[in-house]
Amino acid sequence: MKYVILIGDGMGDYPVDSLSGRTPLEAAKTPNMDWIVEHGEVGRAKTIPDGCEAGSDTANLSILGYDPAGVLTGRGPLEAASLGIQLSSADVAYRCNLVTLSGREPDVVMEDYSAGHVSTDEARTLILDLDRGVGNKTFQFYPGVSYRHIMVWRGGEMDVQTTPPHDITGRAVGPYLDRMGSSEPLLSLMHNAASLLKDHPVNRRRMKMGEKPANNVWFWGQGNPLRITPFKEKTGLSGAMISAVDLLKGIGVYAGLDVINVPGATGYLDTNYAGKVEGCLRALQEVDFVYLHVEAPDEASHSGLLDEKIEAIEAFDEKIVGSVLHGLKAVGDFRIMVLPDHYTPVSVRTHTREPAPFAIFGTDREKAGTNGGFNEKTAEKGPLVEEGFRLIRRLID
Repeated sequence: MKYVILIGDGMGDYPVDSLSGRTPLEAAKTPNMDWIVEHGEVGRAKTIPDGCEAGSDTANLSILGYDPAGVLTGRGPLEAASLGIQLSSADVAYRCNLVTLSGREPDVVMEDYSAGHVSTDEARTLILDLDRGVGNKTFQFYPGVSYRHIMVWRGGEMDVQTTPPHDITGRAVGPYLDRMGSSEPLLSLMHNAASLLKDHPVNRRRMKMGEKPANNVWFWGQGNPLRITPFKEKTGLSGAMISAVDLLKGIGVYAGLDVINVPGATGYLDTNYAGKVEGCLRALQEVDFVYLHVEAPDEASHSGLLDEKIEAIEAFDEKIVGSVLHGLKAVGDFRIMVLPDHYTPVSVRTHTREPAPFAIFGTDREKAGTNGGFNEKTAEKGPLVEEGFRLIRRLID
């Protein structure tokens, strides 16, 4: 038996007036996810436990069978693991976004949490120059993908109130910097970073091209190293992780999964869908389980782009779900689950806490199925898994 989980990050959403009260999942053409609903089981899972932040780290740990309340310290160490960064128990890893801030004090605004989705090559130059220019033995910068990077504070502070930058798009940043005020070293580091980035050649070139400058960094999601039971020890299954983003790769590292790097996997609409599917089907020749994650719907949601979100959902259904279903015909018996890790409504442009819809199909299971397609409303007809970390047992058992 082979097992596959396919994640369309942030697909869950609210009814939209311009879609005649439908959600993006309802409006999108998703024949492959609809087929799974019609021939399998549909329901909802509470992937964000009470008391935990509505983050992708929380939700994806839940889906993999880990109780976030018991293991999660922050997303920073997960992303650090994906980059091969070694942390001692006293080190604190912070997520470090390259961002675009606009306006003058005291009215500086978070214009763009991703610095216009700065390219990985440009970002690497900026982060390495930051490490040389403002980093030291205590504060170290490590380049990741696009706007997503890591800053490690050796022997640093955990108890700092930070805010994800995608939660405050368009808002004045002053109140959120004030909350970080208990940590003067972080604010000083951000100030020095802004000075270095202001006239950096990469930013001068971006502005000349009409693109947003990566004119500051934003620290959040801090944590110490996690302690996680290997996935195979928990489930008896060997497995692999496929994703474009460091967070998911880091979860894979901590869980002991084989992390498969797919050339051209970007996290956006232009990602290498075919490469991800090929990597999934090839991995299933060696392992029992594959977790395949696609970021594009979430990125569109954070940017408030409804049409792009629908396009991303349709691409996920056609190029990932449909292709994987077709390829699984050659592997024998299998079970497959599709779901978003969490809601990211276009109207609020950040993650929310509603239970995520899921659908499961297995060649060894006889199910009557449900009409209505794969969407939030149809999922309400099925069971609610109150503890999201138990959802994987519904797939495996």
